Amino acid sequence: MHTSRLSTNSLTMAKSSIVTVAAGAAAMATLLLLLLLPSAIEAAISCNDVTNDLSPCLNYLVSGSGKPPSSCCSGVSTLKSAASTSSDKKAACACIKSAAGQLNVNEQLAKDLPSNCGVKMSFTLSPDVDCSKIG
Repeated sequence: MHTSRLSTNSLTMAKSSIVTVAAGAAAMATLLLLLLLPSAIEAAISCNDVTNDLSPCLNYLVSGSGKPPSSCCSGVSTLKSAASTSSDKKAACACIKSAAGQLNVNEQLAKDLPSNCGVKMSFTLSPDVDCSKIG
């Protein structure tokens, strides 16, 4: 009987320890989530969103002339609507800047793209724009 009581006490203590460790792990996970969440909320737009919006413009920006295709202008308009906060604009700018640096886009066509589409953007589509100054 004495052995069974010891085993029961040991089992109870072990369960209690597991519950305490699990609660501690849950608290740590919650804390990490709370620390990471503000940056995720600040910029709701992703580079994937920006790429999808502007992908119809790629041929135009590399080798086009004149007016951009309507699908491109629709993407520019969608991007403008999606990038409504300062963080979104900065994130979109950084994505565009990175992509423009990797592709051989005509810089003048990129700069003129919003106005050629009749869309007013708060930043220039250019590989040399300072995204940190966008408000």
